[in-house]
Amino acid sequence: MISSIIFPLLGGALIGLSASILLLANGRVAGISGVVGSLLAPVRGDVAWRVLFFGGLLSGGLLLAWLRPVSFGPPASLSTGGVGLLVAAGLLVGFGSRLGNGCTSGHGVCGISRGSARSIAATLTFMATGALTVFLARHIF
Repeated sequence: MISSIIFPLLGGALIGLSASILLLANGRVAGISGVVGSLLAPVRGDVAWRVLFFGGLLSGGLLLAWLRPVSFGPPASLSTGGVGLLVAAGLLVGFGSRLGNGCTSGHGVCGISRGSARSIAATLTFMATGALTVFLARHIF
């Protein structure tokens, strides 16, 4: 019971701390789509921190899967809709983050905390679209 409260709080605090350190130390927003997307068209002198950031994300997930294997299973879209649905969802998320000039981590975590009106609008749009998608998938289709 306690772990269901403490772990999410600790995770949220670590995300906030990490985003703050990156902004203060590097002047960069911790938006995953921007960090990873810029690795595809690298700029000299701007690659090392992006590789380390992305490596930290991957190794953190792998470490958690190793430490708490019970909480992990196949992604829901693989168990219910197959690989095609997973690929389509990934492409739609990528398109949406490009269209919205950022993703939920950039807008939702970093932008809202800085009081950005554009990030607030983008996050509201992300959340409304997600809720609508779940409703349509579960009740209409």
